[in-house]
Amino acid sequence: MRRPKGIKTKKSVAKRFKITATGKVLRSRAGRRHLAQTKNAKRLRRLGKMASVHATDVYRITQNLPFSH
Repeated sequence: MRRPKGIKTKKSVAKRFKITATGKVLRSRAGRRHLAQTKNAKRLRRLGKMASVHATDVYRITQNLPFSH
């Protein structure tokens, strides 16, 4: 099927968020890029995992990702 004209995925949003099969939106946690030597191992493990996006922001993110839901 041909893609409708004018509908495009916002690539900056596509790189930052992931939509699961059930429709949840996941994001990566902030604070892992640098200064890792001062953070303990438990904290760094937690920062490496994905977190769910707050319910108030889900609508705006899914509007920018029209082909993933």
